[in-house]
Amino acid sequence: QEIENLLITHPKVTDVAVFGIPNTEFGEEVKAVVQAADAGDENLAIDLIEFCRKNLSHIKSPRSIDFIKEMPRHPTGKLYKQALKKAYWPERS
Repeated sequence: QEIENLLITHPKVTDVAVFGIPNTEFGEEVKAVVQAADAGDENLAIDLIEFCRKNLSHIKSPRSIDFIKEMPRHPTGKLYKQALKKAYWPERS
């Protein structure tokens, strides 16, 4: 939540979700999925990671950022984070 609260303050971020994804070395790593105000900014991921590292511990900062056109939301407006996580976690048998 702390990372989401920070990233949403960035002027080029419209919406954001942060969660853990699998990492072979550490078990999990921090991933941010961002709905950007300007989809054409090629350096935005680098800028946002640096923004996080200036304001948070490096351990808390996302290791990578993906971009999405529109965040999945329930009809009530609540972010459907499980739909985002599903793309990064392998199916469990």
